[in-house]
Amino acid sequence: MRLLITGLNHNTAPVEIRERLAFAADRLAAVLSELKTTPGIEEGFILSTCNRVEIAATVDREADLVEFLAHAHQMDAKVIREYLYQYEDRDAIRHLFRVASSLDSMVVGEPQILGQLKAAYETAKTSGAVNGFLDAVLTRAFSVAKRVRTETDIGQSAVSVSYAAVELAKQIFGSLKGKKVLLVGAGKMSELAARHLERGGVGEILVTNRSAERARQMAEVFNGRIVDYMNFVAVLPEIDVLIASSGAPHYILHKEEMKRVIGARKNRPMFLIDIAVPRNIEPAVNELDNVFLFDIDDLQKVVETNRQGRMQEAQEAEQIVAEEVDRMVTRLKAREMGPMIVSLQQQLENIRTAEVERVRGRLGALTPQQEEALEALTRGIINKIAHGPISELRREAGNRHFVDVIRRVFRLDA
Repeated sequence: MRLLITGLNHNTAPVEIRERLAFAADRLAAVLSELKTTPGIEEGFILSTCNRVEIAATVDREADLVEFLAHAHQMDAKVIREYLYQYEDRDAIRHLFRVASSLDSMVVGEPQILGQLKAAYETAKTSGAVNGFLDAVLTRAFSVAKRVRTETDIGQSAVSVSYAAVELAKQIFGSLKGKKVLLVGAGKMSELAARHLERGGVGEILVTNRSAERARQMAEVFNGRIVDYMNFVAVLPEIDVLIASSGAPHYILHKEEMKRVIGARKNRPMFLIDIAVPRNIEPAVNELDNVFLFDIDDLQKVVETNRQGRMQEAQEAEQIVAEEVDRMVTRLKAREMGPMIVSLQQQLENIRTAEVERVRGRLGALTPQQEEALEALTRGIINKIAHGPISELRREAGNRHFVDVIRRVFRLDA
């Protein structure tokens, strides 16, 4: 039995190719059924996310997963082959363990991929496409991911600008519960930061934008309140976190304005995140007491520091994966040899019983004690003969040539 993986990800294929090869969730069950019934394939599994599409399969003979993937999307295999990677056996196991542990993700250490992998596994399991060898590998991958999370800090530090902003806000306020946030501008990065802040427990999100329609759309996303763009400074005394990402070509918030704002707040701290380019907030604002201003470069420095920390943790995680791959391969080899060892034992037992029956007539009547002695003698001989080959089969399970020699010597195929 062999394990094969064919796929592509953010490193090997542009988004326009990933889009074309992605599988819609409502189509997965049907595709898995087709994969499972493809000649040569025993089990199948498909992982499809925005950053990767992968097919894993256990096969008993040659199977072309590239052709299957191309056929499933009515594309030419020659067109997509250059974007694909392919792994076999040990390398395939290592790849699955690395994916589950988020070592192969665009953002190393992100937790979403494990949830996506588990959801894909449940779909394959429900469809009856996974039930043996591949099932064992996938369930072990989940355990490896848990071990990586437990024994390393790979997922602890923020490595995106939006998430870094939220982590800094937590450091300033201790807790975000009940805090008010104002989004000035409705860009994608400010939306991501607001989503992180919302998950962090902020009390209310207000939105202002030069385009009233865009402000309305953003407010609907967060069930927030719209503020008039021309007068947003008036609401700042009630705001704890300001995220500025307006497309204005000049400063829209100055030091003197913030001085009055912080006075109205009675010097309660305020966190300003300026992720606009060009900047929206006058840098001199940071000179005021209890005002914490971070621009895009400040956040990038935090992100880079954290990314380096994650890379160190990733090295430890890679060692864990390597250990687990060795264990899994050893376990699978022993499991694969089980049927062959049973076959060898049965073959030798058949020879023993046939020989005993052949000479029994010449031995005459035997007492129960003599029958017992004959059985013990012949079984002992067979066990001694079998001990060496069985021990070597377990030790050399991955050596196909050796396994084939044992199979031919003892005529196990027959």
